[in-house]
Amino acid sequence: MAGIIDMELGMPRSEADPELERIAHGRPGTPFAQSLPRPAGYGFANYERVFRARAREDAPPPAAAEDGGLDGLVAAMDRAGIRCGLLIGAANAATAAIHARHPGRFLLFVTLDPLDGMRAVREFERLVREEGANGLRLSALFNGVVANDRRYYPLYAKAVELDVPVRIYTSMNYANDRPYDLGHPRYLDDVAVDFPELRIVAGLAGWPWVNETVALLRRHPNLFVDTAAHHPRYFAQPGSGWEQFMQFGNTLLQDKVMVGLSRHLFGVPFEELIAAYRSLPLKEAVIEKWLRGNAERFHRL
Repeated sequence: MAGIIDMELGMPRSEADPELERIAHGRPGTPFAQSLPRPAGYGFANYERVFRARAREDAPPPAAAEDGGLDGLVAAMDRAGIRCGLLIGAANAATAAIHARHPGRFLLFVTLDPLDGMRAVREFERLVREEGANGLRLSALFNGVVANDRRYYPLYAKAVELDVPVRIYTSMNYANDRPYDLGHPRYLDDVAVDFPELRIVAGLAGWPWVNETVALLRRHPNLFVDTAAHHPRYFAQPGSGWEQFMQFGNTLLQDKVMVGLSRHLFGVPFEELIAAYRSLPLKEAVIEKWLRGNAERFHRL
């Protein structure tokens, strides 16, 4: 099926800004000016221990110069029938250039610091109106500021005014230098209550609090969810914790689920991940919604 919309495409390493990753994977929040070196394996480095299959010690480092950049990514999307996708890891300043280079292929959600107050709000508006930004992306995983913190509220209000969505990190994290539940779905409830017009996507689907995510999806009309960072082979596996997600995602919540393929995390072709989604025990009409229809409505494409 042509026209798939992928809710999580990774920025090719050859075109990524390594400084953004260094800052995001550093200490949570604002570091002390004279911080001491961190213990080995601490913080984001713990992901390599937890997900050894994704980062084998004997595996050679990725060759950034050979990844094909954004042109290669678009070519791979074309081969797999992917219409467009949410590009993760692009700098705010690159928004207009990426849109000009590949019009209509990428959804670009900018990130802003809630501690910047109205300066962040004004910059958000400029990025949307002048640079073509498609939404706002927030992650307490990086800054330690949970989604219902009132410092985000001016940004949420501006998103409603601009009629653009917000994607909020919603999942457990394995960075063992910060609370594991910074992305708990409970933080979305206050936001959805206070901003009923705001289109929100719970990125990463809230695992392991799947039942609570499902309940909130039923409760709030403008709350959606994407499956990014989770391999589809686990969704239908008994005991994986996804049972209620699959049950309701195939029935009452079939219009709320969007697929995030996260090819950059799994290191396999788009086609393999798409085939895995197609093999899930979902009604044919439902899988078409997951892969394309729901994202078209959510993003108003």
